Amino acid sequence: MVYYKDEICLIRNLEKDDIEEILRGERAQGWHVSEEKYLTRLKDQEEGKCISVVAEHEGSVAGYVNLYFHQLKGPFASLGYPEIVDFGVLEKYRRRGIGARLMNVAEEIGFQSSHVVCIGVGLHSGYGSAQRMYVKRGYVPDGSGVWYQDKVCEPYMDCCNDDDLVLYFSKGKCFT
Repeated sequence: MVYYKDEICLIRNLEKDDIEEILRGERAQGWHVSEEKYLTRLKDQEEGKCISVVAEHEGSVAGYVNLYFHQLKGPFASLGYPEIVDFGVLEKYRRRGIGARLMNVAEEIGFQSSHVVCIGVGLHSGYGSAQRMYVKRGYVPDGSGVWYQDKVCEPYMDCCNDDDLVLYFSKGKCFT
């Protein structure tokens, strides 16, 4: 299914053939990635748990985002809010508005079923551009503090500044 199309990009559902292209692009950036993550996204999409989309730029996969209809972990898990998960734009396609278009699609889909959309973001410097983007888009921290390995990181607790160290944000739908 196509969710968005303009002169810059096409946003459509993730397909199995996209996985190798995404992995190649992420590995070229030095990211540690596995095919399993994307196969899980496809399976979850087929089971109706999420929508997984990719953005194409000039026929090449440039980025992706997943919207799970119910948050699986974190501070909003029991509230039934949709969660944006695993958002990324390959470095060579950044600063072209592709990420904003992907987020627009994910939020639009999420707000069809809820007045709140949530997201967790890592805290190390590799997430810096995403952290800034979420704040600019109106996301605010939920107030529960930092989470590590799917649990609140208690004050003075040991943790590692890896992908499992997360701060959760939410954004409410504007009714104008």
